[in-house]
Parts: sequence; C-alpha cells; structure tokens
Amino acid sequence: MRPRPALSLLGALLLVFALAMSMPLVVSVALDDGTAHAFAAAMLAAGAAGVVLRLLCAGRERSLQARDGVLLIVLGWGVLPAFGALPLLIHLPGLGATRAYFEAMSGLTATGATVLSGLDRLPESINLWRGEMQWLGGMGVIVLAVAILPLLGIGGRQLLKAEVPGTMKDTQLSPRIAQTAKGLWVVYLLLTALCALAYRWAGMSWFDAAVHAYSTVSLGGFSSHDASFAYWNSPRIEAVAVVFMLLAGANFATHFVALRRFSAAPYRDDREIRSYLLLILGSVLLIGVFLLVQGTYADFATAFRFAAFNVVSVATTTGYATTDYAKWPVFAPLWMLFIGAFAASSGSTGGGIKMIRAQLMCRQALRELHRVLHPNATNPIKLAGRVVDNGVILSVLAYMLAYGVTLAAVTLLLAASGADPVTALSAAAAALNNLGPGLGAVGPAGTYAGLPDFQLWVLTAAMLLGRLELLTVFVMLIPAFWRD
Repeated sequence: MRPRPALSLLGALLLVFALAMSMPLVVSVALDDGTAHAFAAAMLAAGAAGVVLRLLCAGRERSLQARDGVLLIVLGWGVLPAFGALPLLIHLPGLGATRAYFEAMSGLTATGATVLSGLDRLPESINLWRGEMQWLGGMGVIVLAVAILPLLGIGGRQLLKAEVPGTMKDTQLSPRIAQTAKGLWVVYLLLTALCALAYRWAGMSWFDAAVHAYSTVSLGGFSSHDASFAYWNSPRIEAVAVVFMLLAGANFATHFVALRRFSAAPYRDDREIRSYLLLILGSVLLIGVFLLVQGTYADFATAFRFAAFNVVSVATTTGYATTDYAKWPVFAPLWMLFIGAFAASSGSTGGGIKMIRAQLMCRQALRELHRVLHPNATNPIKLAGRVVDNGVILSVLAYMLAYGVTLAAVTLLLAASGADPVTALSAAAAALNNLGPGLGAVGPAGTYAGLPDFQLWVLTAAMLLGRLELLTVFVMLIPAFWRD
C-alpha cells in the first residue's frame, strides 16, 4: 500500500488544524494573557508540517480507496493531538509531554478526562482551546475536511465512511458527499450557536457560554471551572445543558433530515431515538426515586434535579457533574456508568457502543432463544420495519467481541500496573466509551493527574480506539491491509 495520498491529505488536515488555533490566539492577544507565543509556535509547527507533507506528496493524489481513508483517519487522530498539546506544553512546561498529549487526545476524542486542575486560574485562551478541540473532535476534524476536499480535487466518500460512527457509514443524506458533510456541519453549527445563546440567557458569561457550548454539543465535558456545573449551582443553566446534551446524543442525520424537511416526522420515525430517550428518561426517574428512598436528598425535587443532570451527562458520555455522584449509594453510579456504554445514538457526537448496536444484539439474542425452541423457523431481525442483513449482524457481533476484549485488556493492564479494581474498570470503561470521569481515583470530583505515565498511555490508546470504533484501528494490524 502506498501511503502518500493519505499523507498528502494529512497535510491538508494539519493546515486546517493550524487555522483553528487562530481563535485562541486572537483571544490571547486581546486579553494579553501570556499565551500568544504558545499558540503562535503551535500554529507555526502544525502549518509547517502540513506544508511539508503537501509538498512531499504533491502529484501523488488519486481517488481515495477504503484503506486510504482508514489510514488517514488513524494518522489524523494520532498526529493532531500532538500539535493540539503544544500550547498546553509550552504554557505549562511542568505538565510534561505524556499529560499534555493525554489532555489533547481527551479533547479531540470528546472524552473529557482531564489531568489539569486549577481550571479557574488558567488563561481564558487555554480553556477556549480545550473546548474548541472537543468541538472539532465532536463531529470530527475529518468530516470538516471532507467538506473542503473537493476544492483540492479529491473525493471524500471513504473518509466519511471511515470517520462517522454507527449506521451513518451507509447513509448518504444528500447526492454529493461534500454536501452531506456540509449539511451535518450546518446542524452542528446551529446547535452550537443556540446552545451558547441559551447558556448566556441562563446566566453564564459570554466566555463560559462559548466554552461550554463547544463541550456540550460535542458531548465532551471539558469545563473552564474545577467544580464543573456546580460552579453556578443554577437549575436554569443545568436545564439548558440537559436539553442540548439530549439533542447532541441523538442522530445528527435525523436532525439534518428534520431541518431540511422542516418537520418533526423524522424524529417520530427514528426508533433508535425513541429507545434512547426512553432509556435515559426512565433512568432519571429511577435514580431520582432511588436517591429519595435512600435518603440521599430530602425531597423529590432536589433528587430529581441532581439525577436529571448527572444521569443525562453520563448516559450521553458528556461527563459534566453538579455533585460527586461517586458518593451516592453504589447502585446509582454503577447504573449510570452502565448505560453510558450504549445509550447514545449512532451518528451522534456521543461515544460507546451506540443504542442501535445494543438493539440489534438484544434482537439477535431473542432470535437465538427462539431457535432453541424452533430450530427450523425463519425469524429475520427487523429494524424500523426492514429486515436487517445477516452481514450487519455479523459486523455488530465482531464489534462487540472487539469491545469486550479491549475493555478487559485495558482493565487488566491498569490493574497490573497498580490501579485498584474500581479505578481500573471504571477508567477503562470511561476511556473506551469516551465518557471522561469514572469512579474511584478518577471519579467526578477528581482528575486523572494522579495516574502514572504508563496508565495514561493505556487510557490514551483506549480513547483513540473508542473514538474510531475499534475495528477502524484493528484492521490496520492485518498484513493484507498494507499490501497493494
């Protein structure tokens, strides 16, 4: 396999990424917060690397094949965090390369796990950059590039299929792939703008509204305050966050079609969104009643308020918190971590297995039970009234096997390197599901700063695997992938 086409496009991505640093650079210069040199150096490094790759691979472009798209995606998600970490590393030299890369990977994968504390004292440009990285990673820097690749004379279908999660891989929403990417970004931009305005209306400053709109619509969870949403202690702000987290956890293809038709019918027809909302809202009620019965809160209104925000945050893999829910009776945080593994819809900015895969696995399990009773019966699996091809079922089974093995491997590696069982399992699940906070030493009231470098690298790899849905990365381990 000749990697030059993928490297050429990686150069284009680096140029786009360098341009994205202009916003925090402008904020830094305007506020004179002492980080302008860090962003200028990072922009120069990313831009120079992009130009070099474009020049070295000039004239080598061709129509992208599936393997080119996969290679570019993995290279992009591996290389971009290195440049995204530079402003952090330059401004916070004591942070170290491992922790700076971990923070940037957590940002671009919209995970939200952080090694930083004292966020309230960080320069505003640094907090803005952390939020912007999550926003870019939420829908995907790669999908953004697909919208501009036609300007370079290069098609982007394979990029979109490799990057977009779940059933979006086989959905063409508009006749041209660039129009599809642009349509998704129109929805993403619209939700971000509405979220920022709603936060400002609810009482946030314009700066906090912008940063938290970035990390809410991306379902990333980075905040500019150590206390996260407990900093405001505002039911109105929390309600805004809940609404937009739920919107961002739904399929953006459905949002796109609903916006294009100016109709709510696509939401009624989307069975996955129905299951997604029923699971989350049912869990909010369950946890609210549970906390009241356990005496954690004195009245149902308070129990429901804290349950609603924190359950929605964890279930959508955002990772905000208004309280240290790790101190709740153990059933509540365990249930939240469990549904965070699969509640988000395919085609959303959320992480995890995705609701549609969970639905298919449940129906496959029921089909096998029926076969025990009626071995010769034909019982096809249907979704939205259509028969699901067995090839799709096999693909989901392969994904679930890879997910289970990876979760076990990451947990065992963390445990073998000294993590306690609760921290090991919850950190592995939080990283692989791009959730952010776990339990134990990495609970919502803490950070990942106390973990040794080896564990941080293991979790960094888990975040990457989770964001690219495992098989996109694992296919590169097959020797046939590299042969022409």
